Amino acid sequence: MMMKAEQSTLLLIDVQEKLMPAISQGAEVIDRCTTLAIIAGLLEVPVIGTEQLPEKLGTNVESIRELCNTTVGKTHFDACPDGLIKELPEGRQHIIVGGCETHVCMLQTALSLLDAGYKVWVVADATGSRNDLDRDVALDRLHQSGARIVTTEMVAFEWMGHCKHPHFRDIQELIK
Repeated sequence: MMMKAEQSTLLLIDVQEKLMPAISQGAEVIDRCTTLAIIAGLLEVPVIGTEQLPEKLGTNVESIRELCNTTVGKTHFDACPDGLIKELPEGRQHIIVGGCETHVCMLQTALSLLDAGYKVWVVADATGSRNDLDRDVALDRLHQSGARIVTTEMVAFEWMGHCKHPHFRDIQELIK
């Protein structure tokens, strides 16, 4: 099954100021999440962020905060009980997910979205945990549960569909 931009929403989980320094390869995760959000904006894909206890962990990093159409504050690890599903645009059943921590908030949110009938793609190079083993086990579990594991480039090129897309050169430049 291919990701379609017109059916997609980008969901960026807890890319928060105080959390990211503890994340393995945190700067790369921020870069990939930001790149995805810029591409989503170019292709008119809505971007939703979440923040776990922002009063304690801070808000999302500025580059993410600026690119989100909306942000859901949460206390549950799974963002769905805190109102995420109400914020998802109608008619968009493809949820593309990145963020942190892969084995906690991202995992639980993605599993709930799968249970709710959404098609979920997890962007492996845009996810992070404090240690790589937790991240890798979570990605494996998500795959076994029905999520599709992809990369930022896979998302970009599937959303565009062809090299004649009006934003092809802009997006190609972003992912180089």
